[in-house]
Amino acid sequence: MQSRYFLFVFLAFFMLRFGESQTIQNLPQDYFQHPLDIELKLSGTFGELRSNHFHSGLDIKTNQRTGAKVYAAASGYVSRIKIEHYGYGKALYITHPNGYTTVYAHLKNFSPRIEEYLKKKQYAAESYTIQLYPDDLDLRVDKGEVVAYSGNTGGSGGPHLHFEIRDSSARPMNPFMFGIDVADSRRPLVKQVKAYPLSDDATINGKHESKLLRVIPLKDGKFKTEKFSAYGKIGIGVNTNDRLDAANNQNGIYHVNTYFNGKKNFEMTFDKYTFAETRYINQMIDYEHFKNSKSRISKFYVPDGSPLSLYGKTIDNGKLTLVDPGTTHQFKAEIQDFKGNESVLLLDIYNEEATEIEMVDAGDATYVPAQQTFTKTLGAFDLTIPTGSLYEDALLNIKQHTDTLKIHHDVIPLHKNMIISYDMNSKKGDDMSKYYLARITSWGAAYHVRSKLKGNTLTAYTRTLGTYSVRKDTEAPTIKTINFKDGQWISKNKTLKLSIDDKDSGIDGYRATVNGKFILMEYDYKTNSLTHDFADGVVTDSNNELKVIVTDNVGNSTKFEATFNRKS
Repeated sequence: MQSRYFLFVFLAFFMLRFGESQTIQNLPQDYFQHPLDIELKLSGTFGELRSNHFHSGLDIKTNQRTGAKVYAAASGYVSRIKIEHYGYGKALYITHPNGYTTVYAHLKNFSPRIEEYLKKKQYAAESYTIQLYPDDLDLRVDKGEVVAYSGNTGGSGGPHLHFEIRDSSARPMNPFMFGIDVADSRRPLVKQVKAYPLSDDATINGKHESKLLRVIPLKDGKFKTEKFSAYGKIGIGVNTNDRLDAANNQNGIYHVNTYFNGKKNFEMTFDKYTFAETRYINQMIDYEHFKNSKSRISKFYVPDGSPLSLYGKTIDNGKLTLVDPGTTHQFKAEIQDFKGNESVLLLDIYNEEATEIEMVDAGDATYVPAQQTFTKTLGAFDLTIPTGSLYEDALLNIKQHTDTLKIHHDVIPLHKNMIISYDMNSKKGDDMSKYYLARITSWGAAYHVRSKLKGNTLTAYTRTLGTYSVRKDTEAPTIKTINFKDGQWISKNKTLKLSIDDKDSGIDGYRATVNGKFILMEYDYKTNSLTHDFADGVVTDSNNELKVIVTDNVGNSTKFEATFNRKS
């Protein structure tokens, strides 16, 4: 057994060192098979622009159903199992001898032997959420072996399989580069184009403000914009996406080249990245435009300080300098999908005269530097915005009224958490443990922000600008039965289902027992349901006493008790 282990490690090391020297073109093309045996239709591709992150794999459609067989894309061993309520839901990681790892997420459940391994660990830990790292000999799998069944768990917006290929450094890579093939004969679309003034003296059509340009489709995949003029250093942003042959989903592009006056000045390729850099998507896109319109415009230039590895060689970081009034400059962007289908965007930019920039009155806005820690006390609130939280210096409107603190609007992204603290001395004599900080939306809804009470100070960490208020929650969660009634015989039931909800601070945790024994219950926040699978074999008696305790985010709890009967 030990010799097999060392052979596996040696092969992995050899393939890793060999693979590091290979170009993208020499990546293995027939090593990984499709993880499903149904027609490969995608709702998401690698590198797509998502909220706060780039999409790290392929979202494979399962015909709006769960339970499709999921196959190991190559031989290897299960190196990680992660079960969470949100995010990937139920996820499986398989490490392969060539150093790559494949990831399968939003699963319904696993193959019997993997499910048995998982359940033993969950019951030992008495926890549904768990993260496991099996040894390389615990759960070996062969290429094409059924390892799981597709589902809709975690943050999935509908039934599908999320599939990834990661390299030995845990960097997600574009699965298309490994021969995973999907029909695509359609060119990318250019939907919006925007010009941005980047230097203090820069203007677009005589004004020091960005300008959304009208897009004009031409023939053969070409686009142009309305004529416009500019001066100084400017940047171009484009809202673009791709569509595959089998579906009309708006998918991500693969490659961009831009040219300024015939000379290549910017390149971006969605081939691989690290998870440490993925949040820099908020700097790459026009964040304010996205928050106001829900459409993402990508900057076809490198923002100051961006470490994104998606960028290739650039000239002046892809920024355009126009300081020769009376001349006309040409900008061209070549936008490609992985199959090489290409659209071309053409811009003629007239170099206008320099214009004196009018200073804009900032009113009572506060200047917050990006590279210095900012602190401010307003009433009972203390606000700290640490160094590096902002991508660039900003003017923020910060106001306080009684128990509410307004920190601008969510139109400027934060890379790191800001810290909001509230002095609870005004609540003395009250049960301070029931208070929390909530983010208040523009429509008045309040969302719990995980808060910590230490002494008389309530503190929360958040990466979203906006309005925050101190709230109190004294209402306990609710628990109701779904597929049984108290005292009922339910011998034919395969599951035991409850509905749980908390209208204020939200569900934090739960625990269930039958006849004093811990039972696993799966929480689905999308349906507010708890489900126990009788196939676990824990419930063996005829007469059973169920106890469920559900706790919200400030410690209010509800205890639910019921009896049910089953044939033993």
